[in-house]
Amino acid sequence: MDDKITIIEGPPPVFELAQDGWALGVHEGPNQSALVFTRLRAFNSAALVERCYNAWRNKGTMRLEYRSLDGLQQQTPIIAARAIEVEEGPMLLLWLRIPAQDAELEIGFDDDSEEN
Repeated sequence: MDDKITIIEGPPPVFELAQDGWALGVHEGPNQSALVFTRLRAFNSAALVERCYNAWRNKGTMRLEYRSLDGLQQQTPIIAARAIEVEEGPMLLLWLRIPAQDAELEIGFDDDSEEN
């Protein structure tokens, strides 16, 4: 189907909490959800972005389909996409909306103070 991008092989995507101001503005709405960002290696990243743009132009929704760590099939809406070239090859950058309860915020504290 043209309304989803499916990760066929490899590990589940790693989601990072999105910090981009423009993406947070696009994400605003009545739903209780979190905005996350992921990077995926994809042979046809430009074509995948074009599919997203076509769906959005026609007032449709694009979804990322993947297997979670527990092996269950998951889908989440894509709100923005970008194709880039890196040293390793084409990469697909995706901004996604996930339910707020699924978002885990990891806060780390670095102890830079030296105790003598």
